[in-house]
This record gives sequence, C-alpha cells and structure tokens, in this order.
Amino acid sequence: MDVKLKRDIILDNYQNPANKGLPNDEAYEKVNSRNESCVDNITVAAKVIDGKIEDVKFDGDACAICTSASSVMTKELKGKSVEEAELIIDNFERMINELPYNEEVLGELNIYNEVYKQPSRKKCALLPMGAIKKIIDEDD
Repeated sequence: MDVKLKRDIILDNYQNPANKGLPNDEAYEKVNSRNESCVDNITVAAKVIDGKIEDVKFDGDACAICTSASSVMTKELKGKSVEEAELIIDNFERMINELPYNEEVLGELNIYNEVYKQPSRKKCALLPMGAIKKIIDEDD
C-alpha cells in the first residue's frame, strides 16, 4: 500500500473515527489507558458475550495515531471471537515491534506497518490494543 493512501486512511480515521463514544450500558466492560509521554487518554468499552466481541467502542483525547488506531481496531475486532481478536492483537503488536507477523490477519491495521520508524509513536498505536487485551483477558 502506498504511503499517501496509508496517510489518507489514518487521517480519515482520526477526523471521522468509527465507533467513538462510550455506551451507558452495564454489559460493556471498560478500560482506561493513558500514554505518559503524550496526550493519549482513551477508554475502550467492549461487550463480550459467549466468547465473541459483540461490540467495541472507544472515547477520549488522543493524537492522530492513537485515535485512528482505536477506530481501525474497533472495526477489525467487532464481531470476532476472542481467539480471533487475540490473534489480531498479537500480530499487530508483533508488527509494531518489528517482529515477524502475519499481515493477512490484520486487515486495515496493516496501515500502521511503518509506525516502528517513529519509536515515540509505537505506544500511541499500541494503546487501544492494550486496553482491549485487558478486557478480553478478564473474560477468559
């Protein structure tokens, strides 16, 4: 994927994030995550029923990378089983940390495949994944 297209997708997900806004529903588990090195402060909420992520949303204040990664993450994980989500999360973390990964499971999350070139942005991209990971780990 060319660099301009990646930037356009990131910018679109930053300016018009999908699944933004927290539900007022007890069925959702919520986890807040902050990045000490910048403004990123997001809360991820997910409804996990019978091992499936029925819905996932986020809200908060964050930079373009964190907000867009949160948006893309919610689109990629919604409707997935916990096992599928864990595979996606593991491969995303591997990609960001420059380890071998399976790009086929990441879908649109592949747009972050060069974030490692800006080490300070790694935490921004990983923040929403860490939050959803805590939620699904509690459901196991």
